[in-house]
Amino acid sequence: METKQPVASAHPSTLARILIIIVTWNKQHHVLALLASLRQIQADAHTATVVVDNASQDDTVALIKAQYPAVHLLCNRENLGGTGGFNTGLQWAFDHAGQYDYCWLLDNDVVVHQNALQALLNILQQNHDIAVAGSTMMQLDYPWRINEMGAFVDKEGGLLVLNRHLEKIPAWQGQSVDALLTTDADLSQKLLYCQPVMDVDYVAAASLLIRADVAQKIGLWRDYFIHFDDVEWCLRIRDAGHRVVVSAKSLIWHLSAAAKVPTGVLYYDNRNLLSLLSHHSNPALVKNAQRRVLLKALYYALLGKPDLSHAHKMAIDDFRANRLGKKDLRLTTIYQPIQQLKQILADESIKTVLFSFAVNLQAANMQTALVQAMLQRPDLQVKFLTDAQGQSKRHIPQAQFVLLPANRLKRLWFYWQHRNRYDMVVQWDYQPLLPLSWLGRHVLFVNNEGCCLADKPKVADVWRALRWLMPT
Repeated sequence: METKQPVASAHPSTLARILIIIVTWNKQHHVLALLASLRQIQADAHTATVVVDNASQDDTVALIKAQYPAVHLLCNRENLGGTGGFNTGLQWAFDHAGQYDYCWLLDNDVVVHQNALQALLNILQQNHDIAVAGSTMMQLDYPWRINEMGAFVDKEGGLLVLNRHLEKIPAWQGQSVDALLTTDADLSQKLLYCQPVMDVDYVAAASLLIRADVAQKIGLWRDYFIHFDDVEWCLRIRDAGHRVVVSAKSLIWHLSAAAKVPTGVLYYDNRNLLSLLSHHSNPALVKNAQRRVLLKALYYALLGKPDLSHAHKMAIDDFRANRLGKKDLRLTTIYQPIQQLKQILADESIKTVLFSFAVNLQAANMQTALVQAMLQRPDLQVKFLTDAQGQSKRHIPQAQFVLLPANRLKRLWFYWQHRNRYDMVVQWDYQPLLPLSWLGRHVLFVNNEGCCLADKPKVADVWRALRWLMPT
């Protein structure tokens, strides 16, 4: 582990002293881009930067040492997740108590507006009852769209309610992130009924400024490894009598969750949410939340992802046993590059294919491979399912469609008639159609990042998930 002191910016000592804490793992290009962007940050503050590396296997550490010698590196010997990474940085800050007034926590893959830090600093300097101020998170893939302005915890429903989720900034439509980094970032002047500062239950550690003394008083994050750790921390801060707010003037851009495929992270989401509720709600709500997790386990068994079904059950088992931290998950749902589609469609045992109406061939970059396979294999029959309103999406020339009935009872009869009729059905991970998985021998799950070929759902897996729901 590096031992040299971080070198702070040359500002007068009367200015606020801020320690920037960044956690990274195997994303050298992202973290280097973030460090470069921090040079453009405009803030009346004395700043120093700590990067916590979670045992990256790329050249992250060497490149930071070479390009940013003033950055203090803390190198963990293994990947401790977001929780362990930020705890490493926070503990370093606690060990140097008195040297910093504030800690600014940042994800390694965010893009930061040049005024983001100053807007957060203004809030904390002008409002002594506020302990935490977070940035509005915009979507990196749709830069004019809000992902969240902080969030609220629905303890009864067992979920996060993202504040102003998916609201658009009309004037920014079509503009790139680079073009927006120096523009006027005050969303309170661009959105209806949007206050410059809003109280919330939590703000993401993707960009979170906290008073250093409050952070030390509240202590480190609970060992969740990833996900809900910053949520639980903010709830503890609020329970201690402090306000947690989000700024409409501080903006960052982050890849939206809709573009990420949930796999093993579902285990952490459910286990950690149950742990959070056990500390911040009542036993009845925790019991209800556990039942919802088991219903999700049944859902994934019906969809044809039995490993994710079992991951939900493990989340409950480990929560009940108070097992936190990193989990050795062994999933069979393994995604491969979309180019694998060519090999899959070359299999002559696959002669009939049905695509869900939700599949976006262009977004998944699979249109060319599909058309080429159909030209090379005249025996390959490819059809597309319409939605219940009869709407069809034409992604390839001379596409053939199968009409999904609008009437619910007729749809059930349709699914029953078409069971096992196809060699392969294709599901869109972002909008799976549950009964579709039962119509073919195989299910191909596709998304913007890759594809996964799986067997059709098994009755035994569904029965197992049903038994978990039965009272004991």
